Amino acid sequence: MLNKARTALAAVLAVGALTATACSGGGTAETESGIPLVNEGALTVCSNVPFEPFEYVGDDGEYTGFDMDLTREIAAGMGLELEVQNASFDGLQSGTVLAANQCDLIAAAVTITPEREKNLAFSDPYYDSLQSLLVSSESKAKSLEDMAGKKIGIQQGTTGETYARDKAPSDTEVIAYQTDAELFQALQAGNIDAVLQDLPVNLGHTDGDAFTIAATFPTGEVYGLAMKKDGSEELVKEVNSQLAAMRENGKYTELYNKYFTE
Repeated sequence: MLNKARTALAAVLAVGALTATACSGGGTAETESGIPLVNEGALTVCSNVPFEPFEYVGDDGEYTGFDMDLTREIAAGMGLELEVQNASFDGLQSGTVLAANQCDLIAAAVTITPEREKNLAFSDPYYDSLQSLLVSSESKAKSLEDMAGKKIGIQQGTTGETYARDKAPSDTEVIAYQTDAELFQALQAGNIDAVLQDLPVNLGHTDGDAFTIAATFPTGEVYGLAMKKDGSEELVKEVNSQLAAMRENGKYTELYNKYFTE
C-alpha cells in the first residue's frame, strides 16, 4: 500500500467504544439516487487501523487520518453519515469484506494493482506513494544495497514486501509482520535493521532523531478507494465525483496539508 496486510491485532483496537459501528450486512438500503448501501443513511467504510497518518485512533478515541477524513467528506457530499468498521487487511485487499456486505467502500491506503483490479473496482487515484527505508540514526545504511546480510522488516502482503523481496540483496533476510505497530516495535527492539514501507508511515516513526529515512524508492504506486467489482458502478461514479469536487474546492489540498509534509 502501500499494499498492506495489516491484520488481526488492529481489529481489536476500535471495536466498541469508537465512532465505528458494526455493519448490518444487509445491503438493502439505498441513497436517494438509488445507490445500494449496507446501512441506511450511512456510507460504511472498512479500514485497517493503525496505519498513521492514513487511519488511526486519535486522542479523542475517534477514527482519524487522511483516509478517514477524506471518506468523511465524501459521505457528507452524498448526504450520508460515515460509519467505520475495522478489518484485517487481507480481508480488504481480497474484497472479502465487500462480498460479505460488511461495508460499501474500502479506505485503507490500498495500492491499485492489476491483481487487485481482478476482484475490486477502484476510484480514481487519490494519493501517490513512495516506498522508503527506515533505519536507526546510528546506521550507516544509505541504500537498499547496504542491507546485504541484514534484516529488513515489512508488512505481510504489501507492495513494500514485494519490493523488498524483488530488490534487496540476496543475503538480506526479509521478515514479515502483520501490523505496522509490530513492525516498528521490532525495529525499536533491534530485532530488525530496517523497515521498508510507505514513506508517510515511516516518517511518522522517526521518533525525534532516533530513526531516519535512509532512502526512498519511486515505484509509481497510487492509492484508490475500493468497492465491489460488480454492482458498484454508480457508487464508483459518485465517489469519483466527490473526489473531483474536493480537488476543485480546495478541500483535498486542505486535508493533504493537514497530514503530510514535503
